[in-house]
Amino acid sequence: MDYFEGILKTLLEHKGNWVRQSFKVNLTKQEKRDIGKHSIPRPEIDLLAFNVTQNTILALEAKSFLDSSGVKYADLCQNHEIPEGKYKLFTCQNYREIVLAKLKEDLISMNMANRETSITLGLAAGKVYQSKSLDIETLFHNQGWFFWSPEKIKNEISNLASKGYENEPAIITAKILMR
Repeated sequence: MDYFEGILKTLLEHKGNWVRQSFKVNLTKQEKRDIGKHSIPRPEIDLLAFNVTQNTILALEAKSFLDSSGVKYADLCQNHEIPEGKYKLFTCQNYREIVLAKLKEDLISMNMANRETSITLGLAAGKVYQSKSLDIETLFHNQGWFFWSPEKIKNEISNLASKGYENEPAIITAKILMR
């Protein structure tokens, strides 16, 4: 389990979501051909956050990039006919539409969603290149996507410090750091 994903999972659960990690979407051979890559591996969604009361699912990609330059706004602005790069779901419309439709179909077949369930694509970034969080947030808002910036994640982690004791690494760490 990726520790950054584990922290995000804790934050999502404390917002009232049921969370599933590393969900593989089962594309058919025809769907892979429709995408333009007949031999791609099954797409994997880092986190699925189910909000039962709203009947919504957040399909969240997690990019910590803590010891690198960070998520680059310019990379997210690209458009590709055939999926490529780190942000395929965000930069290739055909790929995104096929994968999210199949994700919903898979979840329905597993009794984890229904036809009325809405799915929102999202990205959580541990670091953003050149502090362009607001630019990414605007881009995502315009697309109807969710963006969890490093600043918002930090704020949510700080809020964990006020929670009652739980034997959860993210909460314990928040309590230690926020004393």
